[in-house]
Amino acid sequence: MSSTSDQIAELRKSYERAELSEDASHAEPLRQFDQWLTEAIAGKVPEPNAMTLATVASNLRPSTRVVLVKGYDERGICWYTNYESRKGQELAGNPFAALQFHWVELERVVRIEGRVERVSAGESDAYYASRPLDSRIGAWASPQSQVIPGRTVLVTNAAKYGAQFLLNPPRPPHWGGYRLVPDEWQFWQGRKSRLHDRLRYRSAGGSWIRERLAP
Repeated sequence: MSSTSDQIAELRKSYERAELSEDASHAEPLRQFDQWLTEAIAGKVPEPNAMTLATVASNLRPSTRVVLVKGYDERGICWYTNYESRKGQELAGNPFAALQFHWVELERVVRIEGRVERVSAGESDAYYASRPLDSRIGAWASPQSQVIPGRTVLVTNAAKYGAQFLLNPPRPPHWGGYRLVPDEWQFWQGRKSRLHDRLRYRSAGGSWIRERLAP
């Protein structure tokens, strides 16, 4: 066994950058999320829009992957992907999922849970059209989550669809957006002595209840 296993047990960090109090936080979780994401972008956190997406298959085995948030508002949190991928298949069978943002440099975590739905075809079309050409071709070229014999398959597919569609590839029917409609948010701010601040917002009767959880 590598000595690295022993070394990680000794890793320690004292979280002392900020605090999160009920008085200083927003009553609406979306506003709190917007503030923290804005601060992550302003603080030049690497890929501040990267989030872990957790889904659960029909056999109850969970899986995670990193996706990029591409929009958020009162309706929910949006990302785009291949509907036929593993996550797409799992969401078709179980539409509940969880998201997590981890902004290491700010010592902050945001967790979001809720039901997932597809965005409208119009929204998917608009976002697809805004992507760089190679990304639009890539959506056609990659049979996401399927076993392939080698990278040559992707390169060959990209060349084929590039020649077929030239500068105007249409959105693939198997590609589009999802929106997670939150019913619970958690905001975690690292604090000294592992006494972290952790606020949960849960949906109740059309409003949000804010409460502190023990870390």
